[in-house]
Amino acid sequence: MAGVPLANLRIVKGAEDLTLYQWNTRTAKHYFCATCGIYTHHQRRSNPNEYGFNVACLEGVDPFSLEPVPVGDGAAQSLL
Repeated sequence: MAGVPLANLRIVKGAEDLTLYQWNTRTAKHYFCATCGIYTHHQRRSNPNEYGFNVACLEGVDPFSLEPVPVGDGAAQSLL
């Protein structure tokens, strides 16, 4: 996950396939693909002027080629 100011995130295609999930204070807005369920991005509760986004969802970006980052496979977490 990486962060970007709210004004700097632009969804260029697939917005109609996103679903919104909010809980508790409903301040944060969490978006997921309605087809496959992957987390794409969220408007942060700690800073509503910023989005966190899933780098693996960016076309042409290989997150495994970036600096060592924690990777979760659903069963265990490791550092690549």
